[in-house]
Parts: sequence; C-alpha cells; structure tokens
Amino acid sequence: MSKSTIEVKNLDHLGIIAGLIDEIGIVDIINEKLEIDKREKISSGQVVKAMILNGLGFVSKPLYLFSNFFEDKDIKKLLGNSINRDYLNDDKLGRVMDKLYKYGLTQLFLEIAIALTKTFKIEVKFNHADITSFHLHGEYNYNYGELANPEEGLIKERPIIITQGYSRDHRPDLKQCVLSLVTTSDGDIPLLMRVGDGNESDKAVLGHLLSSFKKQVDWSSIVVGDSSLYTQENIQIMRGLQWITRVPMTIKRAKQLAQTVDIEERKKTGEPTDSSLNLENYNWKEEIVVYGGIKQRWLIVESQPRKASDLNKLEKQIKKEEEKAYKLIKQLEKEEFEHPSQAKYKLKEINRKLKLFKLAEVQISKEIIKSGKTAYKIKAKPERQEQEITAREKQAGRFILATNVLEQEVLNSAEILLNYKNQQSCERGFRFLKDPVFFADSLFVENPQRVETMLFVMTLCLLVYNLGQREIRKNLQRAKLGIKNQVGKLTNRPTLRWIFQCFQGIHAVVINGVKQIVNLTDERQFILNFLPSSCQKYYL
Repeated sequence: MSKSTIEVKNLDHLGIIAGLIDEIGIVDIINEKLEIDKREKISSGQVVKAMILNGLGFVSKPLYLFSNFFEDKDIKKLLGNSINRDYLNDDKLGRVMDKLYKYGLTQLFLEIAIALTKTFKIEVKFNHADITSFHLHGEYNYNYGELANPEEGLIKERPIIITQGYSRDHRPDLKQCVLSLVTTSDGDIPLLMRVGDGNESDKAVLGHLLSSFKKQVDWSSIVVGDSSLYTQENIQIMRGLQWITRVPMTIKRAKQLAQTVDIEERKKTGEPTDSSLNLENYNWKEEIVVYGGIKQRWLIVESQPRKASDLNKLEKQIKKEEEKAYKLIKQLEKEEFEHPSQAKYKLKEINRKLKLFKLAEVQISKEIIKSGKTAYKIKAKPERQEQEITAREKQAGRFILATNVLEQEVLNSAEILLNYKNQQSCERGFRFLKDPVFFADSLFVENPQRVETMLFVMTLCLLVYNLGQREIRKNLQRAKLGIKNQVGKLTNRPTLRWIFQCFQGIHAVVINGVKQIVNLTDERQFILNFLPSSCQKYYL
C-alpha cells in the first residue's frame, strides 16, 4: 500500500486580495505599460501583485523578507500555476521596481485609478487632496542640485531629495519625504499619488499638482482641501478647477467676518443627509467675497458643539489670564523706577503680554525710598478687554469655508459643509499607510528611487483595500443584510481588516495530487457572496 502525500498551504484572506487585484486589472495594466519580456518566468504585473499580497498580508514581513512571505502560501493559486517561489527573488524585485520608476509612478498610478473608476462606477464629483510626511532612517546624502519645481506637474526630472522638513510624524530629527494624495469621497479610493522632497511646502505644491491632475482626467469634479490650499497663488493656479477649502483665520477679512457676522437659526428642511455629520448642529451664513482676484462664496459656519467647547476654553483662558495679570501687578508694584518714562514703558510691556486684560486705574507716584533717594512706583488693577472678549465669544465655534462654485443649484451650502467634513478621506488613507502592522514602517530601501517606488506599491495596497471595503459595504447595504462584527452584532459597514480576520485559517490542501480548500465555513461562504466574483474563484 503506497503512502499518501499531503501538502498544506495557507490561503487565509489572500484570495480576497488576489481577486480584487484581478478585478481591477492591475496585472494586465502594468504588463501593458511595461511590456512583457517572453524570456521572463514571471511578469512585472505578477511581481507587483505579489508585492501587494505581501503588503496586505498584515504579518509585519517587509519586502526584504519578500520570498519568505510566500514560503507557506499557495503561490500557484495566487499568482499562477507556472510560478515558483524562487522567481520572487531580490534581483527580480529590484528590476521590476526600477522599471516601474522609469515608466513614471504617478502617471502609472493615475492610469490604474482611472480604469478602476470606470469598472466600478466610482462617483468622482468630489475629490479630496492632502499631504503627509514619511520619516526614514538612514543618511540619504544624495544631492541633485536644485529643489523640485512645483510647476513640473506629475512628471519629475529627478529623484526626490530625502531631507529634513516639517515632520507630521513628530520626528524632526529624521530625514523624510512627503506623499500627496487625491482620493474620492466615494469609498476613499486614491486617484493620484505623488512623492516629493522632504522639505516641500504643502502650499507650494498642492495647487500645481491639482492643476496638473485636472489636465489628465476628463471628468468634472470639485476638489476639497484644507487651509494649506487657500493661498492667493494657488487660487490663481487653480482657475480651471472647482474647489472647496477652509479659509485660514490669519486672513484679516476672514477674522473680521467670523467676529462680526450675525448667524441666524436656519430652517433644517430639504438638506442632504449624511450618517457621519448631523447638520442639526450647524448654522451658517453666506457672503460673496473676492480674494486673490477670484470671486467666491464664503460660508461662515457655526457649530453648536464646538461653540460650547470654545466658550468653555475661553472662560478658562480668561480666568488664567486674570491670575497672570494680578501676578504681574504684584511684581510691578515692587519695582522702583528712576523716571516716569521707564514706568510707562514697563506698563506697555506688560499690556503686550496680555490679550484679554489690560492694566487700568494706573497711578504712578513719586516716593522717597530707604536710601533717601527718590523713585517712581506704579499701582494698577486688571481690567477686562470687553471688546476683545466679545469678539472671541462671537467667533467661538466658527470657521469659514470657501468655494469658487457660485451657483447654488450646482453646489448648495449644506453640500459645501458635508464635503469639507469628508476631508478625512485622505487622513484615513494616511493612517492606513502608517499603521505599524503594514510594511510602511520598513522603508528600508537605500536609494530615493526605491523609496518612491515603495510608496507607489503601498498606495496601490491602499487602493485595493479601500475598493474591497467599498464593495462589501455597498453590496451588504443593497441586500439589506449584515455580517457579525467583533462583538457579534450585525453590521453592514464592516472594515475589510475584520473580513481578513474572519478568513484566517483557510488552507489549500493537496492529498495525492487532489486539491481542496478546507475551513471554508458557511459564514465565510456567505461573506464571499458580497465580494467581487474574482475573489470567489480563489475559494470555491
């Protein structure tokens, strides 16, 4: 009797990732753009697929352990029957990364994203733009001469300069690069990524980047950005775009409006609903303003919860400054001045330190001190700056949004607010890319070109992840069904990471040459019904 042979390979959630990659068509797009060399045992597209599987494996195995990651995986099922683990070696990985870089990472990503929006009918009316930084360990003493010109658009003439700059990671001691993202409101799908120099300024880059992005796509959309987008230069650059952004309160006109405009209680009927934002808590008033030579609508918004919080902070600030004023007066009354002008200068100096109080009922008296000499002394009392306090009370809970879309029928006030509040779209993407369980923390590559390419692959991972999450949520909501979350309650908005956890422990078992999938429970099969069909083929 012959011995039976058994081979067990892990599949887990990787079939879902592989299916999403197939459904998007990433392998085919990359192979088409980079071209297939018939002598290659594995194509560039398949290598990128393997990198995404590694990146979304959530096992803290970075790319320098790339081939090891597939040691216990069903690589033939995931990548193709002709693929062996040995094909995924460091040399092959490096060559593919270099080919990706040479083609143009930003351009290639945009081409993949545009294809995805058409396949999955992604709504692109509102897009969000933001920038973050990634710190790196290492010297990176490359010097390419002049810094990047923001007007160069999507195509750069040279690799990034990894250097110190404003660190959003609170690691000013380390060198860094920056990543710009444009994402959709519909599912947080990244449409555009661009890696830049470590000391690039948000204000200098975003306007040029979005203007260049607009030239590459044939749809009409409204770009939403934070206050770094709102500069006179950017407004001029973005003449051909429609945008929503926050107005910095450093602009004199903005501060004046926030402190003086009367905002009445508005009617709460006929407004769009959004589960993440309760419009009941907001009132607003519109003003037509010309800034940077562009006519625009400013929406002065007042948030009731934020107003209560700001007033509470203001009350504490008033109390703290009053205590400070009494302390300064106490110190002041002990001082002796040779001349009244010295005493008056000291008074001005103290008043400059105070914002909500001033020294009042001031008395400068001439006294004979112990040495028998004459000196001048000051007595005073703190007095509230009522005008300043009233202005701050009125400004409490207020912020200003601006848009160059002047027609209410195209974009009403409620939509301006709703879509600005959805600006967390990019921030959620940045949090994902910086998650310690993701391989983003291991930007170990030695040259800037490879760093850029790593960030390209990481953003592809974000694209695949967010698309999968969008699809399962959309299909569950359409079917009016739910799946159990971590605490056993039904939800129609599960995170894809939870779905991944639900699929741990699924194996591909080969017994005497016959392959079967084990541990595919009824619950897991139920979940598969709400994912694209390309995901199902890896399990069923």
